[in-house]
Amino acid sequence: MKKRYLYLLLLPGILFLTIFMVIPILSMIGTTLHDDGTFSIKGYIDFFRDDYFLKILLTTLRVSLLTTIICILIGFPVAYYISKLQARKKAIFLLLTIFPLLTSPVVRSFSWMIIVGKNGVLNKLLINMGLVEQPLEILYTPSSIIIGLVHLFLPLVIVTLVGVMENIEDDLLQAAESLGASKLGVFLKVVVPLCVPGLVNGGILVFVGSFTAYTTPALLGGKQRVISTFLYQNAITLNNWKLASIVATIMIIVTFIIISIMNGLAKKLNPKG
Repeated sequence: MKKRYLYLLLLPGILFLTIFMVIPILSMIGTTLHDDGTFSIKGYIDFFRDDYFLKILLTTLRVSLLTTIICILIGFPVAYYISKLQARKKAIFLLLTIFPLLTSPVVRSFSWMIIVGKNGVLNKLLINMGLVEQPLEILYTPSSIIIGLVHLFLPLVIVTLVGVMENIEDDLLQAAESLGASKLGVFLKVVVPLCVPGLVNGGILVFVGSFTAYTTPALLGGKQRVISTFLYQNAITLNNWKLASIVATIMIIVTFIIISIMNGLAKKLNPKG
């Protein structure tokens, strides 16, 4: 089959995405740019002028970024350890890593509610140990949302990084050591730069997932609003579809901006790709 005909295999997928994703998204964005039949960006101006809306957006960004950083800090050493195991042990650890993904986010969120609640397992343990006198206010705060999101997306980071790390040749690490590099130097100057693609891919997956997640913030956040729960409230409860469309458009734009920033950072950290 000639190469030019191979592109025809993409046609069904392109048509599907165009009809069911691209056209609806463009139609939604179009509705936010009209006010009484004329072109207007008043809805976006009003959004960014409202301190309440901005607080929700900034809270969501902070939660998403912290979740991404924590997942990378925890997932990187775990992935490095798994990548150095023998094939059989590696398969077992990867299975254990992926296993939580088989559990519904609703079930996991309710589990964390039992653990970090005011009368939950964690507070009872801390009080019994004498570390605190009063129960910690963790549930229904950004901290509880971050805990739930880290639990939700950490396996994605680990699996992504393991796929990159297992392709790093041991001969390369031994060569660096033979040239005088310490164990820490090899890790920082060889392993980490080679893992940049995995860090970027894993970071994007976690950030986008955290930024758009609804179930976990809705259950663990309570009255603490993030942008996804705010969108749901306006679309379903308040029936304000225009504001919901504006919020959805802002989510799309912010996601693309963050992805561009992370890709640009990756190019600076690893200019040779």
